[in-house]
Amino acid sequence: MNLYRNCFKRVLDFVIVFCALLVIWPILLIITIWLHFANKGAGAFFLQERPGKNGKIFKVIKFKTMTDERDSNGNLLPDAKRLTKVGKFVRSTSIDELPQLVNVLKGDMALIGPRPLLVQYLPLYSKEQARRHEVRPGMTGWAQCNGRNAISWRKKFELDVWYVDNCSLVLDIKIIFITLKKVFVREGISSDTSATMEAFTGNN
Repeated sequence: MNLYRNCFKRVLDFVIVFCALLVIWPILLIITIWLHFANKGAGAFFLQERPGKNGKIFKVIKFKTMTDERDSNGNLLPDAKRLTKVGKFVRSTSIDELPQLVNVLKGDMALIGPRPLLVQYLPLYSKEQARRHEVRPGMTGWAQCNGRNAISWRKKFELDVWYVDNCSLVLDIKIIFITLKKVFVREGISSDTSATMEAFTGNN
């Protein structure tokens, strides 16, 4: 039994996040107001259902980095066209992920773990890939340290499952430092083909 993964990790996450929110809440408020105006009335936050530990569905909280602009037929414009300059900065610095601290506080997520993906991907995973749900999803993880959106889905899932099997305090500390470095140099934010990671189809 991995005592750290099953017991101590959750306690550490709660204490760290609670203290962090006490310090950074004014910054979050300023960003919220900034995005409200940049998004042309589309709001500063969005909630989206994601599968958590054991596939349990929860609503992840993120800063909204795009407008809700639509074409003449009422369809949303492509992501790259709706992504604002402010939103691009917020995303490239990973500030858009900060509201997920609330998810960590609630116990939906952990600071470190496989990133929570779309609910629609659940039936597309292989048995091995689905093992990523054996732990709480994280704000950052081993896959983000090894390429983030710039690597294939197949490689990303391999890294996620490796983390599940090797979760430890030492590894989590290593992931935190690597993540901070990557955020600072803004590395691996986008894939080669789109502003955001292309959809998972089960074959990529």
